[in-house]
Amino acid sequence: MIFKNMDRIVFAGDSVTDMGSAQPVGEGLFDNVGRSYVRVIENMLAVYYPEVKVRVTNSGISGNTSRDLLARFDRDVVNLNPDWVSICIGINDVWRQFDSPAQPDVAVPLNEYRKNLTKMIEKVQTSTKGVFILSPYYMEPNRDDMMRHRMDEYGAVCRELSEKYGCIFVDFQKMYEDYCKIRHSSYIAWDRVHPNQIGATLMAREFLKHCDFDYQHGIE
Repeated sequence: MIFKNMDRIVFAGDSVTDMGSAQPVGEGLFDNVGRSYVRVIENMLAVYYPEVKVRVTNSGISGNTSRDLLARFDRDVVNLNPDWVSICIGINDVWRQFDSPAQPDVAVPLNEYRKNLTKMIEKVQTSTKGVFILSPYYMEPNRDDMMRHRMDEYGAVCRELSEKYGCIFVDFQKMYEDYCKIRHSSYIAWDRVHPNQIGATLMAREFLKHCDFDYQHGIE
């Protein structure tokens, strides 16, 4: 596994990451880390690698766009001195284009999204062991759907910047697309964005695929 004893992982994002975490930074006892994929990842690390103490920090805030996250990135990510940083942002950048079309100022256009994500990566690239870029997604298998098509454009930026900066790219959109070939998205999220615990588990599993995670570790 890529995470070592006493490593700190900071998960930055929006409501998909937040899911009831303590604000502005959630970690430690009780439900401070929230109920998202971040919680499932923390659970899995503790279950399968009990000898490895990993500090998991949730820096997700519901409703955030990449513009919002960038504005607080120093306080909620950089200043925490993480060993690893995970960035999952972009859903609201796109969503506001569709649910608030008369308010273009609350959405984030593609070019700004690319600049915002670039700045975040550059802030932590040299001071951490690694940066994860988690794609935004829309649980709609029809790629011709207007919002799905737009979301794919933002996901393509994530892949592009991951390749450019050597980040670890986690493609949540592809994962959900494959799952929704078998089960309808309403099984996971009525709004096709906010996952239930099944969706959170799917996301955690997809993340851990990129961490050399061994499900047989520690099992006798």
